[in-house]
Amino acid sequence: MKKWHWILLGVITLITLFSEFVLLADYPKKHWWSYIPAFYILWGFVGCVAIIYISKWLGKLFIQRKEDYYDAD
Repeated sequence: MKKWHWILLGVITLITLFSEFVLLADYPKKHWWSYIPAFYILWGFVGCVAIIYISKWLGKLFIQRKEDYYDAD
């Protein structure tokens, strides 16, 4: 990644954190997890990591073959 990509990613992260703690702090808290700061940020990060690892696992299980798959006959 280029340097300006990292800067843009940092600015977007700061805006997201700012909006989470300042702008969205007053939304109605109906559930117990609503009281955990940055819960939805962490939930989204864990979800993305889980999607990556599950898709890699499924790719190895169903898509990838051994290098000599066609020569085995």
